[in-house]
Amino acid sequence: MSDSSAKMVKTVIDGKEYSFPEGMSIFEAAKSVGIEIPHYCYHPGLSIAGACRMCLVEIEKMPKLQISCYMKVAEGMVVHTSCERVKRARQAMLEFHLVNHPLDCPVCDQAGECGLQIYYMTHGLYFSRLGENKVKKAKKAFPLGPYVMLDQERCILCSRCVRFSSEISKTSELGIFERGDRSELDVFPGRKLDNPYSVNVVDICPVGALTEREFRFKTRVWYLESAESICPGCARGCNIYIHYNLKRPYKNQGKRISRLKPRYNPEVNNWWICDEGRYSFSFVDKEDRLLKPLVRLDGTPASPGWNDTLAQAAESLQSTAATTKGEMAVLVSGRLTNEELHFLKRVFNEQLPGSRFYFSALTPYPETEDNILRKKDKNPNTRGVELIGLGPGSADIGSLGELKSAAREGKLAALYLAGHDPADLPEPEGAEWAEILANVPLVIYQGTNASATSLKAHIVLPAAAFAEQEGTVTNFAGRVQIQRCAFQPAGDSLPGWEILSRLGEALGGEYKLESARAVFQDLALNCPAFAGLDYDKIGSAGIIYK
Repeated sequence: MSDSSAKMVKTVIDGKEYSFPEGMSIFEAAKSVGIEIPHYCYHPGLSIAGACRMCLVEIEKMPKLQISCYMKVAEGMVVHTSCERVKRARQAMLEFHLVNHPLDCPVCDQAGECGLQIYYMTHGLYFSRLGENKVKKAKKAFPLGPYVMLDQERCILCSRCVRFSSEISKTSELGIFERGDRSELDVFPGRKLDNPYSVNVVDICPVGALTEREFRFKTRVWYLESAESICPGCARGCNIYIHYNLKRPYKNQGKRISRLKPRYNPEVNNWWICDEGRYSFSFVDKEDRLLKPLVRLDGTPASPGWNDTLAQAAESLQSTAATTKGEMAVLVSGRLTNEELHFLKRVFNEQLPGSRFYFSALTPYPETEDNILRKKDKNPNTRGVELIGLGPGSADIGSLGELKSAAREGKLAALYLAGHDPADLPEPEGAEWAEILANVPLVIYQGTNASATSLKAHIVLPAAAFAEQEGTVTNFAGRVQIQRCAFQPAGDSLPGWEILSRLGEALGGEYKLESARAVFQDLALNCPAFAGLDYDKIGSAGIIYK
């Protein structure tokens, strides 16, 4: 990272003079001006090891080639990154790394994104002088823990994983043992790689030595497409890539989402994500996804389509409001996007005035937290709920205790649940909620998956999952970030904001907003906390709301 206050030095790289902050490595300096230097052991989030020797460069007036990840730029320094001497050295280092590397690319999960393959094609292309009498290592396709597999024969001893477990997770399960060509990566005796961030070692492994157990042999990487998004696992809002395969569409043909990978954001998660967040997508392609709107007002379930379902929902809400003295309640979840929350508030305040909002942060997930990334709050948008005025401390927002009491006493005429499955909470909370829901005359559920809550609902509105709709969430620090749509919603499910827009129109309102961007602009115009924010300026890194 450059520092604007640092002293600048003039350095020549490949015949052009540049100015760099004093103390910057030659590697980072070259990268900053678009010159790629091959490397294996270097990673910007880890300490310098200087082990792979792939980043060698020639520096005039120095007799030997130098590793660019360690050497700093200096005034008057002249660097050559692609002269013949450097090219021969890279080729020799590649040959060295491949001395005992098995030729199993066709069956290796890393094929297509392997540093050895990529650099051989760009910096190698030599005729091998070696036969296949290679040193065989003991552990091949061996589980190191619940999520990571090790193949020692493929390891090039870059030590990235060792440094990660020592410097980032600070659990130190991994080490390099023995010497010379007998050196091998392994866990320390009696240990397992089971820390909360273990799969990051797969992300940073440049070859196929460490692979992800859940992903192995599921799909080839060249079939995957990618979309930027935000992890739905907690209030941190880690930046991620959704890797998905639409050659396997939903229902009976496997999962569309193949994996989540961390996306670099220095303000939120750097290069990492936790294992909990990494595997938080399983619900998206589960067989219990809600695929069609459902009405069971008379006890007999029917699927009349969206228009008729929303018409019946609107009629039921209006007649309930007109003919009973009971309360119209809305239970809000921090799993909703800002756009969904905004429409939820607008529609019920404008079309069903007097409706009371309640907020619950309860989830079925353990409240794990640490000082790396994980937050105790497992909702991605609790801060957004608060800023929009639907959270604890906001005017007229009821407590869960009040909601439960009203239901038990028969004072609750209707309950709209959005993105929340209270009956699926761990016991005894879940059973208590199931009993409460049974006492409410009209329950409308908006959510993604079938659950104990949806089974109690009189009207079920299937909502798109986070990967199937675009929208914004606000993390615990107030950073507004965009969840991009990777693929179309499953079945007939719709984005939550669209469900609420159409419900509002069925109730007699005018809500002609046809995209998440348009809804966000409406939010920025009507909510003081979001005033002045521009959807188009949020960008990949997000933006602080104030």
